[in-house]
Amino acid sequence: MQRRLFLQATGATALATATSARAAQAPLKIGFIYPGPVADVGWTYQHDLGRKMVEAEFGAKVKTVCVENVPEGPDAERVLRQLVDDGCTMIFTTSFGFMDPTIRVAADYPDVAFEHCSGYKMAANVGIYQTRFYEGAYLCGMLAGKRTKTGTLGYVAPFPIPEVIRNLNAFVLGARAVNPKVNARVVWINSWYDPPKERDAALALMNQGADVMYQNTDSAAIVQLAQSKGVWAIGQDSDMARFGPAAQLSANTLNWGVYYVHKVRQRLAGQWKAEDTKWGMKEGIVKLAALGPAVPKEAVPAFEERRSAILAGRFHPFAGPIADQSGKARIASGQVLGETELWQMKWYVDGIVGKQP
Repeated sequence: MQRRLFLQATGATALATATSARAAQAPLKIGFIYPGPVADVGWTYQHDLGRKMVEAEFGAKVKTVCVENVPEGPDAERVLRQLVDDGCTMIFTTSFGFMDPTIRVAADYPDVAFEHCSGYKMAANVGIYQTRFYEGAYLCGMLAGKRTKTGTLGYVAPFPIPEVIRNLNAFVLGARAVNPKVNARVVWINSWYDPPKERDAALALMNQGADVMYQNTDSAAIVQLAQSKGVWAIGQDSDMARFGPAAQLSANTLNWGVYYVHKVRQRLAGQWKAEDTKWGMKEGIVKLAALGPAVPKEAVPAFEERRSAILAGRFHPFAGPIADQSGKARIASGQVLGETELWQMKWYVDGIVGKQP
């Protein structure tokens, strides 16, 4: 315990010393660990595009390495220690389940800068970053609410963590803003990337009447299925239009590179520090793909007005009045959900059918 406390207390000093020493030892070696395969679409693919953006920005000043398909458990700690042993002095861990392994390993390596995506635990040498992905989810909900003919939307979800529940809620709020009678059904598959499970979950939702599909999972299986079934879908993380050109209404995508370049620039300049960063559409990390041909023309003006309002900071998707699934008022009219509750969200908004897992 005393050793750990000492390491944490001296973390900032060690980081500064390491930065000075590295000035004559370029390149900076940066590691990335991914929960899924890089593939050509999805969460991990977008993170890897961010890694490549770092390489393009800094050239010979950096060297990046990545490890894909890392299980979110004890094996992640082994991979992290191996990256440090291989010379990485900056490491990005790109999924919620890497949080505790990141904290444990960081305590033993105070001269390494760690950045963890979507978690909440920090240390002297561990920064955290998330996106306001719910901004895009709300806008996609507006498109879904206008497109649906059955009034039922489908949502394929991985794990019941705040990040996913927040996106689900925002999607339903957006849909109900333009179509108050819409409801949404959810299937949880307990996986970020499993194309067969994603497809089966989407098919089950379609059999329950869902004619617009959204997802918080990684593959293009759902968009492909929607294309084959003559219904509609929203792409996630990446633009998936090529897998369903008639089906995709838009896609809620992520440009991680803007954040990675920002933090690597800090590190190279000896100015890196552990921060809690939450960026959204305004910062360019959350982007929507071009509207597809199936988007009703009458849906576009309200969509564009609301998008402009989010970009300008005039509108927040979790502005009241908002009630939860039981009808209990959660956010009063004229109020906005507080940051702490927003990032720890564990309740469903009104309009979602079924119990929370």
